[in-house]
Amino acid sequence: MVDTAVRSGFGAPSVPAQRNRRARWKDGRLVLGVLLVAITALAGAKLLSAADDTTTIWAAKHDLRAGTTLTGDDLTTVRVRFTSSDDASRYVAAGADLNGLVVARAVDAGEFVPREAAVSESERNRTELPLSVATGRLPSDTAGGDTVDIWVVPKEQSQPAKLLWSSVRVLQIDAVKGVAGGSARRQVLIGLAPSDLSRLPAALTAMSAGEPTLVRRAG
Repeated sequence: MVDTAVRSGFGAPSVPAQRNRRARWKDGRLVLGVLLVAITALAGAKLLSAADDTTTIWAAKHDLRAGTTLTGDDLTTVRVRFTSSDDASRYVAAGADLNGLVVARAVDAGEFVPREAAVSESERNRTELPLSVATGRLPSDTAGGDTVDIWVVPKEQSQPAKLLWSSVRVLQIDAVKGVAGGSARRQVLIGLAPSDLSRLPAALTAMSAGEPTLVRRAG
């Protein structure tokens, strides 16, 4: 029989202390979770920002006939998300002053009001003149409602360019026509005031021997 008695003055053998080891796999999951939360928060913020990226414009509350003087009773505001600022600028902003504006062409109920369809009385009485303009001779984003100066550049290089009209309004502009390159052209409809008509014969003669060029004015 084995004597297992403990000698006086000595305790039982102690169990070696064990340190708490960090579970590294748990650290990895924690980092991954934090990243997922951050990505989700950023995506949510971006969606909220995009949801507010709209422009408030006027739309016709009912059918508007040409010649109608515009008032707030004829229109309603709508919020629209445009793909570009150029598209948004083609329509009358809700903050625009309607005082003195008339409908230049019929606008259907629910239709966004284009800038060229809401003009002053004097502009409505202007004479319409179509111009065939090479794509390189006007700003690429020219739109109805823009104010431009019209020059003619003679085909003879020795002849100087000549100003035909100053501060005329673009009423309408068509898409690019013709093949790509120097031969591509755009059909531009401009509005001439009664005071501009006296120069029309000379201007047509000058354009027959040169190329019209549109210089857009700011504002």
